[in-house]
Amino acid sequence: MRRVTTSKVAKPKGARAASPEGGTSLDVGRRVLDIEARAVQALVQRLDGGFSEAVDLLYHCKGKVVVSGMGKSGLIGQKIAATMASTGTPSFFLHPAEGLHGDLGMLARRDVLIAISNSGETQEILQLLPFMERMGIAVVAIVGRMGSTLAKNSAVALDVSVAEEACPMGLAPTASTTATLAMGDALAVALLEKRGFKEQDLMHRGQEVPQVMETVLASVAILEMSAKKLGMTTVVDRAGALLGVITDGDLRRFLQQGGDFSKITAGSLASRRPKLIGPDELAARAVEMMERYSITTLVVADNAKRIVGVVHLHDLLKHGIV
Repeated sequence: MRRVTTSKVAKPKGARAASPEGGTSLDVGRRVLDIEARAVQALVQRLDGGFSEAVDLLYHCKGKVVVSGMGKSGLIGQKIAATMASTGTPSFFLHPAEGLHGDLGMLARRDVLIAISNSGETQEILQLLPFMERMGIAVVAIVGRMGSTLAKNSAVALDVSVAEEACPMGLAPTASTTATLAMGDALAVALLEKRGFKEQDLMHRGQEVPQVMETVLASVAILEMSAKKLGMTTVVDRAGALLGVITDGDLRRFLQQGGDFSKITAGSLASRRPKLIGPDELAARAVEMMERYSITTLVVADNAKRIVGVVHLHDLLKHGIV
């Protein structure tokens, strides 16, 4: 016999849950999104020459862009650093407390610091400023108070103040973190546009691309792989369209099966479903694909499978993307 331990009263179809403040969940959601949308829209109206100064400072940075913030600002800072790294600006996140306990050695004189603090008075951030001054590291502040200590002691201060937070109890920053994240995205994309940075900027192209016809012997493909030093070669048909790739892994597996490279063609040995990426994709997409499929190279090809180039993990590492 089935025991019933709880009972629930069925809600009428289409009924909406009430929020603690009396409105429906849908009402609350709309209110929150409206507050945050207005916070971001207010940034558009306040954006001025200071933003251009910040972009120029970051653009001419000869080292890395270091992003730092405490608590929720730190979480936003991590995302900003990741976005910049993925769009062509070498960047990493530094936890300010850990920086004060030894990690400041990660910084160099050619770096630029983006310091995030809504109040502009976060002690862990302020304690970094004397070191930045001694090292000659410029500071771009993202703050909610332009009259704060951090804003006054930075090369450039960007105002991300908000009229109100979406959280009615003030338990967590909401609109302010949204505004900060949006400002970080604006900086990253402005830098990307200034550099004209796309996937194409990282790839090997032309004669640097390893390529063999499908009809040649696998031994010829091995020579091509050795000459181009990317650990792979593309395999094309007579029209030059991509048929597949041969990787070091393919060669090892063929040898383990007792294969003879002098008796098999490149087309027969090639993997026919290689991972491809479009020529207009951002570097972030290449990183995501390499991580997902545990690979180190991606063929850049157009919709007709014409080879545009090859991107290697080492190229992403060299440019600070990973």
